[in-house]
Amino acid sequence: MRGTAAGPLPGVPYDVTVVGAGVVGSAIARELARHPHLDVALVEAQDDVGQGTSKANTAILHTGFDARPGTLEARLVREGARLLAAYAAQSGIPVEPVGALLVAWDQEQLAALPDLARKAVRNDCHDTARLDAAGLYAREPRLGPGALGALHVPGERIVCPWSTTLAYATQAVRGGVDLHLNTRVTGAGRRDGVHTLTTSRGPLHTRHLVNAAGLHADTLDRLLGHRTFTVTPRRGQLIVYDRLARDLVRHILLPVPTALGKGVLVTPTVYGNVLLGPTAEDLDDRTATQSTAQGLAALRAQGRRILPALLDEEVTAVYAGLRAATEHEDYRISAHPDQAYVTVGGIRSTGLSASLAIASHVTGLLRDSGLGLKDPVDLEPVRMPNLGAGFPRPHRQGGHVIVCHCEHVTLGEIRDALAGTIPPRSLPGLRRRTRAGAGRCQGFHCGATVRELFERAGRP
Repeated sequence: MRGTAAGPLPGVPYDVTVVGAGVVGSAIARELARHPHLDVALVEAQDDVGQGTSKANTAILHTGFDARPGTLEARLVREGARLLAAYAAQSGIPVEPVGALLVAWDQEQLAALPDLARKAVRNDCHDTARLDAAGLYAREPRLGPGALGALHVPGERIVCPWSTTLAYATQAVRGGVDLHLNTRVTGAGRRDGVHTLTTSRGPLHTRHLVNAAGLHADTLDRLLGHRTFTVTPRRGQLIVYDRLARDLVRHILLPVPTALGKGVLVTPTVYGNVLLGPTAEDLDDRTATQSTAQGLAALRAQGRRILPALLDEEVTAVYAGLRAATEHEDYRISAHPDQAYVTVGGIRSTGLSASLAIASHVTGLLRDSGLGLKDPVDLEPVRMPNLGAGFPRPHRQGGHVIVCHCEHVTLGEIRDALAGTIPPRSLPGLRRRTRAGAGRCQGFHCGATVRELFERAGRP
């Protein structure tokens, strides 16, 4: 079976079902695939993997230097960042070690830097360094006037989040996991040791259940009788600037963090452009991913202070994502052995960095809850198509037909994506896999050709 998007679901119970195919759920499914004696399902409400928070973030591979020491999040981000860096190198996922500068703009922020440096040490990040104003501007000469100093965190990196989620899910499916898309869970019950999930495609049965449902993790948790946290959608709006802005910034420029998050930052991306954002807006609507004039104006005001020349550059796109904030400062990962159930909730903006460590931790909780696990096997490696502007791309080798000239996407790259283990089921899904249509003209020139290729491949 391996991958389905329509029709009835199997009637025989799975050993484990993971609900939610974001970066965390896909990582858990991948880890479970290392135990080939298990029958595992990965269930996703939308038509592709990584469709929620995982597709709309700042694409930073965090060291965890500023996490609250002693928390589960601090440990898993620290471990996960190391694991993901090694995995990315093996799998062809672009990562750039640009480092970060935590910029102080007033005396209060400057006074907070020593505590942040000490926190970094407690989080096993020992290579931070204080910079005075002269040292800061030597590193970032286009920075706005008035900065007083910074904390340099050289271990912070930028990464491709779309390729990461897709790589996990691809390895999971190739390793034997059934991926069921368009399968929204609306009910749950358990009888005689078997969970029965009510879904938009009929019932699904499973002996063990993992809730990695992101923004809806508390909803599924309540269906199982638990009320330990509530998800508050926290919207983050971002502005994407053109590739011509890339030379303006050399590091990830971070503000001193607040209770609402890491604040508005300016960061290069592995795709060659520059991000400004995100906002941090607590909402009631778990579908409110639209950008707003007020939010974008606030970002531009912040950007004008951080990197004034950025505001003169062309905007390629704007987007918004929702983070699964809760009333707690830590991840909400817990096992319920009497129910053969594990909750993986409250995974905020650090979920990408921590994903592989979360997967290992959750698998351990399942084992402790009675899931029979044998010695894990190594999965066949995957090699993802490189989307990074700073890495060799097919168009540079010559002899290729270029379809998307803004992003230099070749015909072969599009065909490979359409024939992939988990092919796109929409044009945005194809864009995430290839960057076709994601550049300066937003598909104005290549859109008709890309659509024709998509439809010719038999995609809906």
